[in-house]
Amino acid sequence: MMIADKGILSDTQISQLFRYKNIVTEQDLETNQIQPASLDLRLGKTAWRVRASFLPGKQYQVFQKLNRFLLHQFDLTEGAVLEKDCVYIVQLIENLCLPQDVSASANPKSSTGRLDIFTRLITDYAQQFDIVPEGYKGPLYLEISPLTFPIIVRTESRLSQIRFRRGIATLSYEEMLSLQNHEILVAKEEVNIDNSGVAISIDMNANQEGLIGYRGKRHTVAIDVDKKGFYNPLDFWEPLFNKGVDNLILDPDEFYILVSCEFVHIPPNYAAEMVPFDPFIGEFRVHYAGFFDPGFGNVSSGGARAVLEVRSHKVPFILEHGQIVGHLIYEQMLERPNTVYGAEMNSHYQGQSLKLSKHFR
Repeated sequence: MMIADKGILSDTQISQLFRYKNIVTEQDLETNQIQPASLDLRLGKTAWRVRASFLPGKQYQVFQKLNRFLLHQFDLTEGAVLEKDCVYIVQLIENLCLPQDVSASANPKSSTGRLDIFTRLITDYAQQFDIVPEGYKGPLYLEISPLTFPIIVRTESRLSQIRFRRGIATLSYEEMLSLQNHEILVAKEEVNIDNSGVAISIDMNANQEGLIGYRGKRHTVAIDVDKKGFYNPLDFWEPLFNKGVDNLILDPDEFYILVSCEFVHIPPNYAAEMVPFDPFIGEFRVHYAGFFDPGFGNVSSGGARAVLEVRSHKVPFILEHGQIVGHLIYEQMLERPNTVYGAEMNSHYQGQSLKLSKHFR
């Protein structure tokens, strides 16, 4: 197998990080915790509710700042409710002792993003969220803020994922264009690729039922993040239908599930990430959970839509059919994963169109 000198670490290489104690945990790995190009992170035993989000800064550990901003702490071993619009910090089960040439970045899991749970990884001495510097040694913490629904979590719940990389592996415009020509990154007649990545646009054409998306309801019961196929969608979501116009007005502070026009494909030797916010294309945030694994949207099946979690900022905003809402950035893998996203993993979102999270039946 040919191995690159820079790129995203594969599932096999993540397993080696455990073997060499670069990832340290007192508990055994769980089934499917290692994904083709990332690792699911697990919540620890204790949660701290804090007054506000914070970064420790280059002189402090997270725990030192926790004592300044703490409101109260509680146990997660039997499960607990995290209320919406509150900020919580939870130390994760996994700790890191990275090699000097390996860094990492984190993102919410797809199911986390589709519940509008805002999560960000924090390390000791961090000056930015979701970034783990090369050679980092220490604990990991997760900031959690449910924005639409209250949630139930417990020790070992998985809300976020981490990607490990060696060097800078982002593809250039020319490399993405070449990959499109050879691998079909996006199944679409007119593909928009520039230095920002592969443009992703919004689909306002209705499906057979006339459905174009969903808007989250307020004042619902709590959602248990570990339950699958359990909840009635109509108890939590208002279906949105095409009413003869190909646009949608986003109300400020409302949460929407929409879908891309493009059928996306991630070749097995590559990984991708959606840029979550671009002020040049509108005052909204799209796709909280930005990781796309190798093998997503297998090209033989025509690719898969990108399901988009969308929230407008401050002002109402009109989205029209075909409007660009984000960019997909591709990165090279260090090696092809042993297992790729798709049928062999029983992946919930493979071949998806407009689809809610796995919690709903």
